[in-house]
Amino acid sequence: MNLWSRPSLKRLAQRSIQKRKEQQPPLVAKAKARMIRMSPLKVRRVLNQIKGCSYEEALVLLRFLPYRACHPVAKVLKSAAANALNNYSIPRSYLQIEKAFVENGPILKRIRPRAKGRMYPIKKRTSHICIVVCSNFSRFENDGKGNFLPIVLTK
Repeated sequence: MNLWSRPSLKRLAQRSIQKRKEQQPPLVAKAKARMIRMSPLKVRRVLNQIKGCSYEEALVLLRFLPYRACHPVAKVLKSAAANALNNYSIPRSYLQIEKAFVENGPILKRIRPRAKGRMYPIKKRTSHICIVVCSNFSRFENDGKGNFLPIVLTK
């Protein structure tokens, strides 16, 4: 047996496909909503509920949670799903929420008159909501016609 033998052409092709799959970035789509007139603390309470859920599961949760922040979060989630469908041709049923976070926006400062000519500050907080959705499937499973073929990558 020769230790210096060359690998077969089939084996080389398999290695190159595997290497391309490992180097390829995951299919990720995101959406942001800025200047939402709601406290980040209240929005974060809703985002922590849907983190890690599938797209459909998150929509059901948002539909029945009793918080006012659910409406803008649902809008951002639908926008992220539309971005994934438009940019990568990923159907909504294959999406999962990878990250969901909220950042502080600018604070609107108002005053409340008090006794003896004094005033108390009122801070009306705003939020920037960001949701990142991903798919567990590879970009190489798109056939030539643009149809999406779901094949799970093993890790």
